[in-house]
Amino acid sequence: MQKPLADQIALVTGGSSGIGAGVAKALADAGAHVAINYHSHAEPAEKLAAEIVALGGAAFAVGADVADETQVDAIFDAVIQRYGTVDIVVANSGLQQDAKFTAMSFDDRRKVIDTNLTGQFLTARRAVREFQRRGMRSVSKALGKIIHMSSVHEVIPWAGHVNYAASKGGIQMMMKSLAQEVAPERIRVNSIAPGAIRTPINKNAWDSQDALDKLLTLISYKRVGEVEDIGRAAVWLAFDESDYVVGTTLFVDGGMTLYPAFTDNG
Repeated sequence: MQKPLADQIALVTGGSSGIGAGVAKALADAGAHVAINYHSHAEPAEKLAAEIVALGGAAFAVGADVADETQVDAIFDAVIQRYGTVDIVVANSGLQQDAKFTAMSFDDRRKVIDTNLTGQFLTARRAVREFQRRGMRSVSKALGKIIHMSSVHEVIPWAGHVNYAASKGGIQMMMKSLAQEVAPERIRVNSIAPGAIRTPINKNAWDSQDALDKLLTLISYKRVGEVEDIGRAAVWLAFDESDYVVGTTLFVDGGMTLYPAFTDNG
């Protein structure tokens, strides 16, 4: 069986559950050695790593808060100590603290921006420094690959989620600006923007028929996404088949950004 990412080292932040876990599994299935970052609960990340190892892959769990510069450095130090370097970095950590704008506390605004935007900045910065430190490797045409996890809400406004939407809009321009800066060094930076993905964090949006029917009105393709959809996209963006893809947001959303509510109002 072909392993397109064989001998490459991947780090997935926020990789213990949901989309992050799906991405970690997909990268491991493609042959990468995977470091699975978690924030505060080690058990799910360690369980996922054990599952990957049991299937013949290589993985380990590493805890850290990506909003803390020192802890981000510690993640990379742990990966480098174990595997020698890192080739693929998926900056996935993210959270929501939802409220109407006038009721949103400054702490809720700051926590979301710190994790979703600052955390991705710190992760990407250390990744670039590591790529530059170790130089080219024969495992890839690129010096290194960074995949930011964004959202359809980098372009779709979301009332009641101003902090979250602002963080994802920030990721879009951070990714593009970084890609522009480091592309001449053969570092590829891109984003994935998921739409509605079936994960525990949004269970109330799909766990009843009424909720599911309402959700599907927002999706042109008329199905909810699965974490495997995002995992496959991440593998492709990390693989040399996408070597000419630089500074792009790949929307994996079943057509949510086609605004299907306008289908009959053209």
